[in-house]
Amino acid sequence: MLLKHLAMALALFGSAGPAFGALQQADSVAPESGSAPVAQGVAVQAEQFMISAANPLAARVGYDVLNRGGHAMDAMVAVQAMLGLVEPQSSGLGGGAFLVYYDAATKTLTTFDGRETAPLNATPELFQNAQGESLKFFDAVVGGRSVGTPGTPKLMHAMHTRYGELDWSELLAPAIELAAEGFEVSPRLAASVAADKDRLSRYPDTARYFFHADGSPIAEGEILTNAEYSQTLTLMAQNGSDVIYKGEIGKAIVARVQSIEDNPGLLSEIDLASYQVKERPAVCVEYRQFEVCGMGPPSSGALTVGQILGVLNNFDLAQYGPEDPEAWQLIGEASRLAFADRGRYMADSDFVPMPQGLLDSDYLAQRAALIQPSKVMGAVPAGEPNWGKVVSVEYGLDDAIELPSTSHFSIVDGAGNIVSMTTTIENGFGSRVMSGGFLLNNELTDFSFSSYKDGQPIANRVEPGKRPRSSMSPTILFRDGEPYMAIGSPGGSRIIGYVVNALIAHIDWGLDIQQAVELPHLVNRFGTYDLEAGTSAESLQAPLEAMGYKVNVRDLNSGLHAVQISDTKLLGAADPRREGIALGE
Repeated sequence: MLLKHLAMALALFGSAGPAFGALQQADSVAPESGSAPVAQGVAVQAEQFMISAANPLAARVGYDVLNRGGHAMDAMVAVQAMLGLVEPQSSGLGGGAFLVYYDAATKTLTTFDGRETAPLNATPELFQNAQGESLKFFDAVVGGRSVGTPGTPKLMHAMHTRYGELDWSELLAPAIELAAEGFEVSPRLAASVAADKDRLSRYPDTARYFFHADGSPIAEGEILTNAEYSQTLTLMAQNGSDVIYKGEIGKAIVARVQSIEDNPGLLSEIDLASYQVKERPAVCVEYRQFEVCGMGPPSSGALTVGQILGVLNNFDLAQYGPEDPEAWQLIGEASRLAFADRGRYMADSDFVPMPQGLLDSDYLAQRAALIQPSKVMGAVPAGEPNWGKVVSVEYGLDDAIELPSTSHFSIVDGAGNIVSMTTTIENGFGSRVMSGGFLLNNELTDFSFSSYKDGQPIANRVEPGKRPRSSMSPTILFRDGEPYMAIGSPGGSRIIGYVVNALIAHIDWGLDIQQAVELPHLVNRFGTYDLEAGTSAESLQAPLEAMGYKVNVRDLNSGLHAVQISDTKLLGAADPRREGIALGE
């Protein structure tokens, strides 16, 4: 079975050419590249364990850990270390992550928040000029200003300390060795570097890694080494994550961020030393015969996915199919309703009060009643959910731009433990600032650049120590109390639509897990319907326009990676829009 999977990995690794994905709202800035949609066909089947990840080298190290009897968290550590090397534009030690975890022994579900934090010296005016006007997006992104306190290294080490069964240093060894010896540049990495040449060339240390002496970008198939990353991981293998949060690597990160000539940042050694991973309860919603669970605030993922599905509980989508415009009208309007609430209410709940009734079934039924079949709603304001025991607050509408550059992987180990983890440095290549052989995030630009709107405070405004709102939606489904599926995707705020569409395709329309992952994308967040270019989704343009939608045909670069669980087998699915594979035994 393994030989078959490795052959598939090699075929996918060198197969598809680049296609560029889509951005939040009306932004026309190109995100990181992906692989062109190519049908894989069937899910990978296994009996003992399974991993699905966005890069074959990362999937393989996860497979090796699981094959040695490692825990799902052991595999997570190895996979994340490898992704930081071979997919540096998407995630790494300089970023953050959300992790949803099911423990088979205790039959419990929990989540871990490794999201970046704003520096303690940050103010709500961080991304405003002297006149109080919001900076242009990439003026804020590129440089030290956008860098938040990384969470991924602490998450990796904390999860291994709590759950790991294999030696910590052994889990980092494959990435240490490959960084020193060199790896083959993938088509997606090469295309991403070429597309971002101007920004990646801005800082000499970053440019030296991604470009040759003559200024040409690294090319597909070249062997790329990263001695500095190898050394960073070696120090982590010896000393744990403290080498970043309280040691020499952290000092170097802070010095680099604060010394950026044209756009210095506020990150300090105190920010690193005080960073904590937070365990939080999962956010769950019932959909048909399933319970859909994910990450709560500061992610808007599970709440918004839950709102969309909760609204759609009031409609029979099974009578339609994926090629029926009536189905997509219902899905699109449900999404618009949920995104209206997201923009008004959702942020880091440690800092701002949020309504308690966002997933209340009666409230969502009221929202569903606003949808009329075959008719497009006009302006969609936020609803008025019950605040419960929380004192209500009038918030202004958020203007944050969240761009697609992230990675997701799903793991089920031999004991039945499940990890669903979405990991990111935010925009493709993050802040474009490198330190320790890895890129630093630009996560702070996930905050609203404005502090107030129409005289009302914005919930997702910058505040010291606060975690910016995210759309990352690592998800675990349950049926009859038993785990059924782990799934998630990258893709900026379209992550929410990608996950919802895959769940509807599987639950309502009976598509198998691989077919659901491959389903052409249609996503509506704010009124414009995005249809995936080069797919059958384009055939829905005319009927959706006839209903009154503005339609935009564009590349939609998801990266759905899923594992389905039953009593007798595991099914792994990997999104053909990326370079990933599923491997199991």
